[in-house]
Amino acid sequence: MSESSKPNTYRLLQQSHTNMPMGVADSYRYWGENNTVFIKSCEGCTITDADDQKYVDFRLAYGPIILGYRDTRIDQAVIKVITERGTISGFSTDLDSEVVELVRQMCPNIEKMRFANSGTEAVLGAVRTARGYTSRNKIVLVEGGFHGLYDEMMWKPDMDNWDAGSGLAPEIRSFGAGIPEASRKHLETVPLNSFEAIDAVFAKVGDDIAAILIEPILGNCGSIASSQEYMQKLRDMCDANGSLLIMDEVKSGFRVAKGGAQELYGIKADLTTYAKAMGNGYPVAAFGGRADVMAVINLDKNGVTHGGTYTANMIALSAAKATLTILNETNVFETINKVGADIQQVLSRVFTKHGIAHKFAGPNSMFGIHFGNIVPTNYRDWKQTNSTLYTEFAMNLIKHGVMLEPDSREPWFICESHRSVDLAWLEEIAERAMAEAIATKQ
Repeated sequence: MSESSKPNTYRLLQQSHTNMPMGVADSYRYWGENNTVFIKSCEGCTITDADDQKYVDFRLAYGPIILGYRDTRIDQAVIKVITERGTISGFSTDLDSEVVELVRQMCPNIEKMRFANSGTEAVLGAVRTARGYTSRNKIVLVEGGFHGLYDEMMWKPDMDNWDAGSGLAPEIRSFGAGIPEASRKHLETVPLNSFEAIDAVFAKVGDDIAAILIEPILGNCGSIASSQEYMQKLRDMCDANGSLLIMDEVKSGFRVAKGGAQELYGIKADLTTYAKAMGNGYPVAAFGGRADVMAVINLDKNGVTHGGTYTANMIALSAAKATLTILNETNVFETINKVGADIQQVLSRVFTKHGIAHKFAGPNSMFGIHFGNIVPTNYRDWKQTNSTLYTEFAMNLIKHGVMLEPDSREPWFICESHRSVDLAWLEEIAERAMAEAIATKQ
């Protein structure tokens, strides 16, 4: 980007540098001085930047948009509640139970639920509840999962600097500065789909494991998925050990199926976290599960504390009610899954034409692309894929009007509005982007 090629974006970034660190309100929105994006408007499956370039968007704000931007069915429900009832009162409303009852219809794993404002808050609430219920401390994390931005969940395998041929596990490091070493004390980390690793950690500290926390489909790692056998293993280990199974469905919930990933696996978690697609872009989140586990949230001396000023505000819950009703009563998932499958066929033709070995991972509504000959089974396998070529390809797509995250660890998200995408146009753009990526590497 330059002052002449993107004058409005350039001006906005310079202005923002005087007001915010890195010139952005969220560190992930900074893509460098030449590529940071400023959005002017969003509608359907498209976004328009500050210089009026229009993109078909497969990033969808990291997944919350399940129907489309500015869906009038959702926006009108929100406008109605604002004009007729207000936004927040600090008290309970009928919307609270109405939304929980909708979730319970769709997700049999939920018996009782509490609301939050973000995925981070939902995970924090679920982990605290698990510890309160079990009176144990340790949480087993599965590599490649993303569970929010609070200190304890920001210890991750340093895959970018890991030597896969070393025979050693990746180093676990804090995801940035300002995170005290003490916050790591009660965490254990295991690779996805490894029976040996899960057996070892339970043998070592099983009597203090409060919960296993897992994204069944790694929404921050190219949609690499747990095997059916691994999910059953976790369920059985938790049952035998008195630990809880927490499934983080912040990304997969209300996106991959009505009942989320748990519907696909046929295995119930003790606690589940939700956010993102739950409100089609409005900030709403929740965690819930077994009634006896959730019952530890109370005002007793030994109870678990949960609350928040903006929790269950009427804007969030009216959006959730409208979104969940549509997802529950219409054929949205059928539409989204068909579009996702069609787009994968388009991309596969392009990759095959250029001799690029490739595999898709995850469900059609949030599929990952991995350049290589195998579908990765865990985060360490991802290291063996050609992520450099993927980034080149992705940046060229963006240049030509297809928006996505230029990191193969982020899936392609599909929404109902993508049914209008011209697949012939998309194939032409993908063909051009891949040809340019290959030429750059020669």
